[in-house]
Amino acid sequence: MLKKALIAIALLIAGAAAVLALHLATATGDTVFSWKRPDNLGVKDGRLAPPKPTPNCVSSQAEPADAEHFIAPIPFKGDAPAAMAAVRAAVGSMRGATVIRQEGGYLYAEYRTKIMRYVDDVEFLFDGKAGVIHVRSASRLGRRDFGVNRARVESLRARIEGRSRT
Repeated sequence: MLKKALIAIALLIAGAAAVLALHLATATGDTVFSWKRPDNLGVKDGRLAPPKPTPNCVSSQAEPADAEHFIAPIPFKGDAPAAMAAVRAAVGSMRGATVIRQEGGYLYAEYRTKIMRYVDDVEFLFDGKAGVIHVRSASRLGRRDFGVNRARVESLRARIEGRSRT
């Protein structure tokens, strides 16, 4: 009896895996777990969108007391073109990244996971007066990201700060 139940469960799992594999193999670029682009992205009144209420978003423009969402902005010495060149190079050096839009001191990129094709939206805004690059990174789907957005921003910070010193 137990053996039959285990075989049935194994067949169900194998069937689900086969259907998922077929879907991934036949899906084109944006069809798997990407959903649509959020309509609140961009700069409004000199600010990026506020962080999502879920824990899968970080922003340097969140309240510093909001430890779940706040992440420090990226210090940068230079002007907007130099800042955006450093951001673009850092983004381009990471797997799964695609720059979607760049205008003046603003850059928007999407990051896709390799297998499931989940999408995270990452935005950068240069503030020359403060000498920082503000950043917002948010998952489109789900509630938790297991620290992926925060880790990505820290990796980008290291790459950008390395460029601003040279």
